[in-house]
Order: sequence, then C-alpha cells, then structure tokens
Amino acid sequence: MSPQFIIDAAFIAAAFLFIYGLKRMSSPVTARSGIVVAGWGMLVAVLASFLYTFGVAEAAKPHLTTNAIVAAVALAIGVSWAWWSGKKVAMTAMPQMVALYNGMGGGSAAAIAAMVLLQPAVEGGHSGDLLHYGVTVFGGLIGAISLSGSLIAWAKLDERIKGTWRYTGLQAVNGAVMLITLGIGGWIVFAAGGHAPPMIVVGFFVAALVFGVFMTMPIGGADMPVVISLYNAFTGLAVGMEGYVLQNPALMIAGMVVGSAGTLLTLLMAKAMNRSVSNVIFSNFGATGGEAEGEIKGSMKPIDAGDAGIQMRYASKVIIAPGYGLAVAQAQHKLFEFVKLLQAADVDVKFAIHPVAGRMPGHMNVLLAEAGVPYDIIYDMEDINAEFKEADVAIVVGANDTVNPAARTNKSSPIYGMPILNVDMAKQVFVVKRGQGKGYSGVENELFFKDNTNMVYGDAQKVMVSMIQAVKSLDGGGH
Repeated sequence: MSPQFIIDAAFIAAAFLFIYGLKRMSSPVTARSGIVVAGWGMLVAVLASFLYTFGVAEAAKPHLTTNAIVAAVALAIGVSWAWWSGKKVAMTAMPQMVALYNGMGGGSAAAIAAMVLLQPAVEGGHSGDLLHYGVTVFGGLIGAISLSGSLIAWAKLDERIKGTWRYTGLQAVNGAVMLITLGIGGWIVFAAGGHAPPMIVVGFFVAALVFGVFMTMPIGGADMPVVISLYNAFTGLAVGMEGYVLQNPALMIAGMVVGSAGTLLTLLMAKAMNRSVSNVIFSNFGATGGEAEGEIKGSMKPIDAGDAGIQMRYASKVIIAPGYGLAVAQAQHKLFEFVKLLQAADVDVKFAIHPVAGRMPGHMNVLLAEAGVPYDIIYDMEDINAEFKEADVAIVVGANDTVNPAARTNKSSPIYGMPILNVDMAKQVFVVKRGQGKGYSGVENELFFKDNTNMVYGDAQKVMVSMIQAVKSLDGGGH
C-alpha cells in the first residue's frame, strides 16, 4: 500500500468526519459530539499532511523535512495556546474567541496564497494556469479580509475598540481601497501570470488587510452576530479555494461546507433582522443613539426582585427572554435554579431565543446548555412568539434590542421592521437590567416604559438569588 494511497484515504476520511460533525452540530442535543467528531477529522487531516511531507520524493526530502520540523513546532505552540485559552475563556468572552478563530482560519488561507504567489520568486519558477492563480488570488483576498476584519470584530467585542468609525465619504474611500486591491490582484493574475515581483504580492495582501479593517470599523455593535457569521463564511470559502490550489480534498470539502453553512447562517440572521447583508455592512444601524426616534411616553417603574419572583411563583405560564446581560452576569445557573423552583410549583416555563441575541450566532443556546437547561423548553422566536399573549409573565434577562416594540410600531426607529420577541404582549413583563442605559445598538427601548412593564434593577445573578430566596421562603424552604 503506497503512502499516496494512505494520504488520499486519510483526506477523504477527514472530509467525511468534517461533514458528519457539522451535521451533528445542527442540533443542540448532538452539537457537543459533533464538535468532537470534527476534531477527530482535523487530527486525521493533520497527520495525513505530515505523512505527505515524509512520503514525497527523496530529492525533496531535506527541504520538506525542515518544513515538517517548523510545522511541528508551530503545531505544538498552537495546540498549547488553544488548549490553555479554551479552558480559561469565560462564556462572556466566547464571541471574541470565535471571532479570533475565524480570523486565524482566514489568515491561514491567506498565508497559503502568499506562499504560492511568492514561490516563483523564491524557487525560480512555478507552473500554473490563469485559473490556478485566479483562485489563489481570490482565496488570498477574502482570507486576508477575514483576518483583519475578524481581529477588528474581536477588538470591538472585547471593548478594546469602542464606538464606530464614520466620516463623510467613508463608502467612497472603502470602494477605492477595494478597487485598488482588485486591480493589483488582477494584474498579478492576468499581466504577470502569477509571477509578480514580491513587493507587488506584499502590496496586494497589505491592501486586502487594510480593506478588512475599513470594512469592519464602521459596523455597529448590534450587527456583530451577523458580521461574525459573515467572516466565518469568508474563512470557509478562502480555505476551500486554497484547498483547490493545493489539490487537498480535505481542505476543499471542509472549506466548501463551512463556507456554504456560514453563508446560509448569515442570510438567515440578516433575514431575522429584516435587513440585507449589504445593509448590515454599509448602513449606520448600530452606530450610536443619535437617531430621531421620537418621544417615548410613560416612565420606568422599578420593582423589588423578591416581589417579582413571588408573582412568577403564582403564575400559570412564564416565558423567559435571555440576552447578553445574562452572559455578562454569568447568571445562567441561578436562572435555571429559579426555573426549577417554578416548575416544582406547576408553573409552565419556556425560554424564547431571538436569532441574534447575544454577541454571536447561537450564543444563548450555548449559555443555557452550559447550565443544563433541557432543550425541550427552549424555543426559537418563530416557534414561541404567538404564545406571549397567553403568558402571565414574560421576564427579560439582559436582553434589549431584541425585545424593543419600536421595531413594530415606530417607523422613525433605526430598528423598525426587525422581527422581535413579543414580550410586550404578555400580561406582565419584568425586565432584569443593571441600569437605565440603552441597548448595544444605542436605541431607546419602548418596552421599559409600557404600563405592563416593571424594571428589576441589578446584576442578573444577584437578582436571581433574591428571587430564589423569596420563592423558597414562600414555600417554607428558606433559611
């Protein structure tokens, strides 16, 4: 059995594990095992790559053996850092880590493209047709954009960069940078035939990285879940293209699957916000709260956490709408403890998940799964929205923009037309919030001022503790 046969078989096996793992990730019940399966696929692909290095022609072995040692050292560093950071990262920082890993994937694809384009100058010639170099350049372009754009998204989510970057003529500047980048890439492919001077190749990647920064800086925080999903699609597409360049079936299949899944998720999330992807990238939504929204009537009415908990204890049906504030307070475990108390009192409790709640796709699902919340009481927006009018109580824990009725009623609001959770239709609404500030989009929330809404101010975890104590005392279980 030849080494090449083993390598090809390993790549096909890795591709199958990627696809099967991604399929299992589509359900919260099997997502954890899906990640493990895909991880085994990555291990098989890495081992096959090293087998390829040591199974090539004897004449090339000194050069490739050196590369194998460098690759092994890099792999050891990468695995060690990923293991340490993965164990250490808090759930609130998970969106930042996802953005960072997206960027690393795009950067890897860009590095492969750079290696191929610089190879003629380094090794004295490289054969390839226009298609070969065209795919290389385009994969490198979107990989570099994904790298720098994801790093900016990470910095925004981690609050290392605050606010947005907007000025008159911004779109014209971005368009000019993009045209320059495409022009350099086109020259490399069609004029230079893939044999461009190193400085031109370097200039191409610098321009692509700059465009990724310019493209992401103006995007507001409320759009970050869509942006992360978009860059995930970019990374998958770039990896698939560079897999074609290297004739690596595992990279091609994995890249195409991730790219198509990321594209579909991006479109679905944009649809959930009633906006197009281009509107997310080029509009001013999510910038700051300077838009004309009109005067909101009414006032915010505070209520003690214990009193709110007791009201829910005597309710027949309670629907919970979680948001990013739940993750910030790390209150998911206490929230579920409170839910179990309500269920023990025969209260029907359900969770309502908005598609863009949190800071990344599926953020709330991951958070609730970590606390052990059963999947059968967690519902997507379209499956539960009609039930809010039947609920005695809707409690909002750390959510803001995704429950703002202005999206339905106020045509002057920047979020008008965005589908929301219909929490305002419940008989009573409790909003758990740290203060009276606006949401991540900077838009004032009309829900807070409605007659059937009371504000429960405080850190979500401390609020849940107070509610738990109140219900336990009521049922004779207090200490």
